[in-house]
Amino acid sequence: MDDSNKRILRLNEVKNKTGLSRSTIYQHMKSGLFPQSIKIGPRCIGWLEDDIHHWINSKINPAC
Repeated sequence: MDDSNKRILRLNEVKNKTGLSRSTIYQHMKSGLFPQSIKIGPRCIGWLEDDIHHWINSKINPAC
């Protein structure tokens, strides 16, 4: 995939896609079980949509 197709998701979108709460997302990030966020501004973070999709797929198909 080229960089023009990358999208950054904000926390509310990540919560909606994963079904996880804010605190669970941060706990999983800290323990390495969830994709790391990226800083997109002084007080703003997001997650790459591809990373979130891969994480969701890994939960659906654990062998991947």
